Amino acid sequence: MKRIIKYTLAAIVFSFVWTIIAVYGSLNGWWHKPITKNNDTDSFVTAVKEVNNSEFVGNFAMAIMKNGEVEKEFFYSHNKPVDRNTIFQASSLSKFVSAVGIMKLTEMGKMNLDTPVSVYLTRWQLPPSKFDIEQVTARKLLSHTAGLTDELGYSGFENPDSVQTLEASLTKAKDADKGKSGKVEVGIQPDSRWKYSGGGYTLLQLLIEETSGQSFNEFMVENLFKPLNMTSSTYIMNDTLNNRLCEFFNSNKTSAPHFYYSSLAATSLYTSLADMEIFFQLFLPSNNGEPIGRGLLSPSTLKSMREAHWDIMGEKIFGLGCMLYIGIENNEDIFGHDGKSTPPINTAIRINPVTGDGLIVLETGNPDLATRIASDWVFLKTGKVDTLLFTMQSGKMFKMILIGVIVILLAAIGMGLKRNLFTPLASPYTHPSPTTAPHDRGNRLE
Repeated sequence: MKRIIKYTLAAIVFSFVWTIIAVYGSLNGWWHKPITKNNDTDSFVTAVKEVNNSEFVGNFAMAIMKNGEVEKEFFYSHNKPVDRNTIFQASSLSKFVSAVGIMKLTEMGKMNLDTPVSVYLTRWQLPPSKFDIEQVTARKLLSHTAGLTDELGYSGFENPDSVQTLEASLTKAKDADKGKSGKVEVGIQPDSRWKYSGGGYTLLQLLIEETSGQSFNEFMVENLFKPLNMTSSTYIMNDTLNNRLCEFFNSNKTSAPHFYYSSLAATSLYTSLADMEIFFQLFLPSNNGEPIGRGLLSPSTLKSMREAHWDIMGEKIFGLGCMLYIGIENNEDIFGHDGKSTPPINTAIRINPVTGDGLIVLETGNPDLATRIASDWVFLKTGKVDTLLFTMQSGKMFKMILIGVIVILLAAIGMGLKRNLFTPLASPYTHPSPTTAPHDRGNRLE
């Protein structure tokens, strides 16, 4: 029994140590093989070209930024040529751009980030909840901490005539991703945890309309896109831009339909690589002396967007409308946002606010290529695994842990069996020595 306990304890200790090694190694990229070992721009672009040639990609546009300026662009297409003015749907990267619109609204004095959104809304209100809906503010909606449990995920509509009204979509989105309720409601205590909510950004869309007196798209065009000269950007496609819209593909190389959305702020931005390069520069000082924000937003407002509003196990993960990918110097983080939808659209932007370096990727036809490339860029530049790369590696990590634990258990069982097989046993023919002397009848007293 003692031997069994000893081997069991040893197996538990070694399994625990192996688990720590596997997790630590994943966090530090021990098991990750990036697309190239070199972090110079030419090597990175060459590696991206090789990936595009080895996997199916419908359309692809990438810009590498250096000191706030465009250093290199790369394009790829399965069919119709793509260039820097080709228009892509941005999927959830839309949220990052929409968040800038909310920040502009606050600087215009039309709303406060910490006032309950119910104060501003007249066309629709959050349904009653056992939790306090008056704690739902624009700040919490931007940072996914408002307690909304919709987890949307919008699939969109093939026919633009089928698109719901904004209010109807908030009540129950007909295009909710499979397995999602589609209802925008407070299901957990606000500010108690981080929970991704596409519906929260649809509610912010309504907030912009209610406080500005304009449609969401009109507000964004007039207050963001026109001042920045982002002439290829809109949330509602029009005939003028439609001829530059990229093709959509399924992963099996077949053509996919163009989907339309009620949830404009959350997932319906149309933009080009050239426009996203301008948007990138919004957050950085440029080489020609323009101020941070290009006069659109104050430096303090822009900085507040990338300040952590939630962390997990001490790691910062989200600001106001943007993800915080990895900590760098000066208490800053590489930040940005990704977009992913079906049929496959994948987009990514990474911004280093200290160096002005970064990456922008827009693509269709591949479900995760933009995110993988962007995470590799961060890894090569910092030597660190960012939030999304760790998530993508988690399956491999858990598999390593499971295999390691099984090997340790089998080794412990094998050692135990080996010890039992080779431990000498007592002979059945060996008699123990007598413990008492034979009786001496001659000395026995009767």
